Amino acid sequence: MVVQNEMDKLNLAVKNIKLGEVVFENELSEEQKTTIDKALSPLGFELIDDKKSRIIEKIKNTIIQLVHHQDSGLRNNLSEVLSNELHHDYNYLSNLFSEIEGTTIEKYFISQKIERVKELLVYDQLSLSEIAFQLNYSSVAYLSNQFKKVTGLTPSYFKQIKENKRKPLDQL
Repeated sequence: MVVQNEMDKLNLAVKNIKLGEVVFENELSEEQKTTIDKALSPLGFELIDDKKSRIIEKIKNTIIQLVHHQDSGLRNNLSEVLSNELHHDYNYLSNLFSEIEGTTIEKYFISQKIERVKELLVYDQLSLSEIAFQLNYSSVAYLSNQFKKVTGLTPSYFKQIKENKRKPLDQL
């Protein structure tokens, strides 16, 4: 909505806006691109105009969408999902991502999954086995090992630390 409002203020015809991407009705001039960049920068957005950077952003947005917003999406093979979504061979996507980001798609995917696990642990609405199932881990043990490898903490210890730092609402 924020991006849509800015595009409306600039009187730019937009075909479609979705996470990380704006499709315009007409080709933009360099002056319009500069204006958009100036309008979006203070809001925490940046204009990405080169093809490789757009592909990287699409990879990241697809992974974020899968991990944080679509429980069923994690049941599919990540390489197939990315290839289908971005219409490129996975090897090309993987090599490009590693070249630009300095890490692999798999590591980025794991880091997103671990962030989601942290979030779900803090919410305290699901058991660890329910979290493992939701994020398509083969077992709680595998989730725990991966969590500890990434964070240095076990999931239960992480949860304990976060609970000790949280204040009851009546003490705020």
